[in-house]
Order: sequence, then C-alpha cells, then structure tokens
Amino acid sequence: MTTSAGRLLCVGDVHGCLRELGRLLDGLALTEADRLVFLGDYIDRGDASAQTVDLLLQVKAALPSTVCLRGNHEEMLLGFLGLGGRGGEIFVRAGGASTLMSYGVDPEARGALDEELRRVLSDEHLAFFRDALVPYHTEGPWAFVHAGVRSGKDLSEQHVDDLLWIREEFLSADHGLAHTVIFGHTPQRDVHFSPMRRIAMDTGCVYGGRLSALDLTGGRLHQVQRDSSEVTVRDVAEELAHVV
Repeated sequence: MTTSAGRLLCVGDVHGCLRELGRLLDGLALTEADRLVFLGDYIDRGDASAQTVDLLLQVKAALPSTVCLRGNHEEMLLGFLGLGGRGGEIFVRAGGASTLMSYGVDPEARGALDEELRRVLSDEHLAFFRDALVPYHTEGPWAFVHAGVRSGKDLSEQHVDDLLWIREEFLSADHGLAHTVIFGHTPQRDVHFSPMRRIAMDTGCVYGGRLSALDLTGGRLHQVQRDSSEVTVRDVAEELAHVV
C-alpha cells in the first residue's frame, strides 16, 4: 500500500548478495515519493560487494532521500584502508576477501592489499564508504541503527562502537529509547518483532536465508530467498502495531 506521501521502507544486511537485492528492489515497485533506509553491511562474504555498492549508488541517485547506515563491515573496510575505522586488522578474514575479489584484487597476492584496494577503488565508491554512511537515522517513531544501542543512553550519546558492533547487551536489555529500534547485524531466521520495541531485520541472506525489506507505512514485509527469483510479500501490520 502506498500513501500519497510515499512509503518508508528499510532493508536488512545485504553482504554482497547483488541478485537478491536487485530482485527485492524490483519487487518493491519504488516511486519517487518512497524513502529507503539501508541498515548497513553491504559488503563482505557475498560474491558481489563492489557491484552491490554500484546498485546502491544508483538507488541513491534516483531516490536522493535514501539513507545508508554504516555497518561494522564498512567500518572494518575503512580501518583496512587506514581511514579511521575499527577492525581493519580482521577485515580480510572476516569476509573481506570476497570484497577484494569483487574489486579485482587477489586476497592471496603478495604485497600490500590495502594499497592495491585503494588503487582500484573509484572516487565514487571511496566517498560512499567514507562520507555517505551515517551511524543512525530517526523518522517518526522509528530509530534505525546497524547493531543496536547501549541501554540508558540517548541516541545522540551513543558510542559509534555500540551502534556498529553491540549484540547481547542490546538484545537482552530494555533499550530505554522513545523510539522503536530497527536493526540488522545479528542474523535471525526471520524478521523478529519484539515486544521490547525492537525489530530485527538481518535474515541471513548470505548464509542461505532471505533478504528482507519492511514497508513501515503499509505494514508489509517483502522478502527474497537466496538464489530465488520470487519476492514474497506478507502483511505484518498487526506485528508492527505491537512494537510501536
């Protein structure tokens, strides 16, 4: 269902699953009035990280209101490139090898892989990783983050490490915010609507699960199974009503 003001939609962790992202976006039948929020982790583990960034840049060009959050995997990439991110030392073994290959860099090659990646990264891709990704986004009753929040702190007071990396401390506690927190990072079998005002959106596409997009305006969940061409849609308006 689309209102005259458009829909607000969010998309879970992509991890280089280009085919599934393309099918999901096609199935959403986006209009210029729609607003998209991507929850981070666009790269690593899947086989098409560079191409996924290309598609995201196309989406942002067509729909300028699109918001892309930074995930911990983009953070690791920045660290690997010496651009201030945390976790650069584990980037390659934490899924970054597939990202290197998608950019034409052999992760087994001798020499400085970070320098080779910097050499082949386009200015547009570098600007995407370094400048275009935000730590959180709020809209209406919703707060969008990649990993979660530290209980007892306002969003403006959250440490970026928690927004990108936190798990159990967030999942097991009342976050205390006035918003319902929508997040990725921690894979689930399906989108989980928690009565503690949380919605978990990482449905593990890169592990053989699904890629999910949630229409917060119309109360519909769009999903595509890994290696499938079919986008399924189901009504989740009741579930949404119980987490706001």
